[in-house]
Amino acid sequence: MTAGEKKVEKKNEEDELDLSALHAAVAGTAAAFRCITEYQPAGGPGDKVFPPTYAGGKYAVEERIIGDRKASCVILDSVQSEANHMEMALLDAWEKRQDGKRLIELPIISVEFHLQVKGVHKLIRVTSLEAPHRVADAIFRDSLLDKVMFRKSEKGRLLDTADVRNATGVYKLCPTALLFGLWDSTGPRGGMGAKFQRAIVSEIVGVDSVPGISTGGKVDSLNILRDAGPLYERNNKSDSLPDWTLDENQARLDKKNKVKVGKNGKPSEANLGGVTPDFAYAKDTDGTTPRIKGGFTISKALQTTVLSLPALRRLRFPLESRNDEEQAKVNMTAQSVLAALGLCAATLAREKGVDLRSRCQLVPTSPIVWELLDVPGDVPKRYTLNGIDAMILFNDAVAKAKALGLEWEEEIKLTPSSDLLNLVQKSHEIVAETGTEGAE
Repeated sequence: MTAGEKKVEKKNEEDELDLSALHAAVAGTAAAFRCITEYQPAGGPGDKVFPPTYAGGKYAVEERIIGDRKASCVILDSVQSEANHMEMALLDAWEKRQDGKRLIELPIISVEFHLQVKGVHKLIRVTSLEAPHRVADAIFRDSLLDKVMFRKSEKGRLLDTADVRNATGVYKLCPTALLFGLWDSTGPRGGMGAKFQRAIVSEIVGVDSVPGISTGGKVDSLNILRDAGPLYERNNKSDSLPDWTLDENQARLDKKNKVKVGKNGKPSEANLGGVTPDFAYAKDTDGTTPRIKGGFTISKALQTTVLSLPALRRLRFPLESRNDEEQAKVNMTAQSVLAALGLCAATLAREKGVDLRSRCQLVPTSPIVWELLDVPGDVPKRYTLNGIDAMILFNDAVAKAKALGLEWEEEIKLTPSSDLLNLVQKSHEIVAETGTEGAE
């Protein structure tokens, strides 16, 4: 087979996904678009990867059936984290402009917090692509639109009656919520608020995972010794002195006891001095559960992304003065916009690269190909889609929907209420003063 014949065969195997093919898939009986991509660590096969850690410093490990065998696996990026990466890829595309126009059109809700922390101005901007609960997040609930609390404004009240049979309001305000999922539990209906399942799910797992050991150590350039201590917490702190002292007379007292730095007053407890090189196995005290030590080697990583078409087909987008035939076309067109949005988000996120955290960068070893799972038993149709084409496909789908009367908002800028602003201001002052962060 010649190189030219190989190119022809490749073209026949993988088609370009256009709007007519997307409409046909949504309007038909296809189950899903699926993309499975294989990766290796950026350092090459055999290099370690470090997964995220969960409560107790543990890794998420489990056995799965991969192909026709059982394999030890570790989650490298969860469904929730993957959704965040896709939303950030959409936000990046929305913020970029070419010839004065945004690369993609999306309704975005945003709120800005202007803080003064230790005399320094700090700006925090939160959008509906970043807030944990998307358009239903309490950050927006407690912010103002034209001096009215958002959820009591005309636009915010669209969420109050939203459900799968009436998704038009959510489509206008935050279509990504229909794609990545939404539960309006902070609104006026509480737990009975609108719920929309995830229509797109993605995850990255390491296959054939083998836990390793962790090594540690620190060489001190000043050769500070443990016996040079102990260090005490300074009683009268000063901008011109360290927070610790060797002078017992300057030590802070707690019930007449001199308070040492850390537990024993060792220089290392003030991050001074060296740390003896050592290693530890990645096992819990029960000898079975990997903890926050050592990382893993893997045979490969698999990223699996599935866009459910039945989940989109359940959604209805009623518009006034439409007969049944017209309304059916409106529904299918809106569903196609959401499908194009999901394909765009996943494709852009893949093209941004997979650098999940320190020592967990992955590089693809297989091409990015989307499969359309349609007729049972048939070989799935295969489509290529790069970031530019994905944005064009999405923008074309949006234009088609607008022509049918499915308009949506652009950017809705909110203002934080004085109470919310004060709460955020006070929280950041505490962090700056004590270094303590966290929700509770």
